[in-house]
Amino acid sequence: MVTGANTGLGFEVSKVLASRGARVLMACRNQAKAEAAIDQIREDVPSSDLAFIPIDMADLDSAREAALVAAQEPRLDVLINNAGVMFPPLEHTKQGFELQWGVNHLAPFALTGLLLPKLAEGHRPRIVFTASLAHRRGNIAWDDLNAENSYSRTKRYSDSKLANLLHAFELERRLRASGSPIVTATCHPGFASTDLARHLGAVKFLFPIAGMLFNSAEQGAWPTLQAATGEIESGEYYGPQRLFGTGGVSDVARRSKASRDPQAACRLWEVSVHMTGVEPGLPPA
Repeated sequence: MVTGANTGLGFEVSKVLASRGARVLMACRNQAKAEAAIDQIREDVPSSDLAFIPIDMADLDSAREAALVAAQEPRLDVLINNAGVMFPPLEHTKQGFELQWGVNHLAPFALTGLLLPKLAEGHRPRIVFTASLAHRRGNIAWDDLNAENSYSRTKRYSDSKLANLLHAFELERRLRASGSPIVTATCHPGFASTDLARHLGAVKFLFPIAGMLFNSAEQGAWPTLQAATGEIESGEYYGPQRLFGTGGVSDVARRSKASRDPQAACRLWEVSVHMTGVEPGLPPA
């Protein structure tokens, strides 16, 4: 199951997985765009086994519905939390959360928690989170998570990406303590040419050029594919190795000390349970 599968990294990941014989659940907000992406993949891979699952990451109710649909599958082996939003003006989710916090962290937290029982039954099950180099600048505003007092689109993005790594860190600890078979991994695409830059105004037109210098969308998908299918160490972080992590082949990546803070990770878990209403059922490690 790949969230945000109709474009960018999610599309490239879905295409490669389908070409290798996987059944891919393409979880997307827009059905027309999802169906167009499915048709495009089938042009290259006629034998593709693809299915659309509607999900709006800015609506926790939609995440719950998507989890129910995915749980009806015969089995679920891998969940790739790929969908995200970057640098929008101040907006809020359906439940009233700051958009980047809600889409990039709270919805993946809820979706992951809801699908843990199904994943535990899968074949060599794995959960992947797409983070970002920007996590290194993250410093979660615990007393202002909904940006009621201040809003910087770049800071809130960095905070949400730090949250991805903290969530994965705490999830890994709890899964290992519970004896779960589920493997976790995080990744980042470096500087890849995708439509994640759609809120950057005229700057977004430079991203195709940047893709030539750093990573195309296809190359940006390599870390996700490694995290989802490679021989990896559970709990590790993967990303490009060239030019300070902005491009090139994928391997173990450098992450900030803050992303390995056990107290912050536990605090984030508790806050996320409260905000989403989803209790994953994993006791503290």
